[in-house]
Amino acid sequence: MEFPKIGNMAPVFSLPNQRGETIKLKDLRGKNVVIYFYPKASTPGCTVQACGIRDTAKDFKKLNTVVLGLSPDPVARLVKFTDKQGLNFDLLSDEGHNIADKYGVWGLKKFMGREFDGIHRITFIVGEDGRLKHIFEKVKTKSHHDDVLAYIKEHLA
Repeated sequence: MEFPKIGNMAPVFSLPNQRGETIKLKDLRGKNVVIYFYPKASTPGCTVQACGIRDTAKDFKKLNTVVLGLSPDPVARLVKFTDKQGLNFDLLSDEGHNIADKYGVWGLKKFMGREFDGIHRITFIVGEDGRLKHIFEKVKTKSHHDDVLAYIKEHLA
């Protein structure tokens, strides 16, 4: 896995969200953007991570920050996840994992003794200028929202 370089422009994308609307990274210029990749909607770790973001959405907004969650889930699965958990931010469907490939987060994983290709739980912070500012390679689902907020407050606020 090779990530985009810090300081370079973040790889652009255009993906459908849980409402079927197209979200384009370039349209978010002027805001900080948190792009977090997660393996699968409605699984325990992904639910904890998403609910932490949901519960701190006002803090992200105060920091001029938009949060986008990306997974290979189809839009229909994102709708169910959003509705069940009352999520208040966009989840994007990267079914072909093209964007995950661009960000270097798609690759070999091991779980319960088997190997398979999938998304690694990694978060990218994009500044208001569209440049990549930071990469969280080791994401803790329970404190993810706090860790990201602390970074933004310290470095981008």
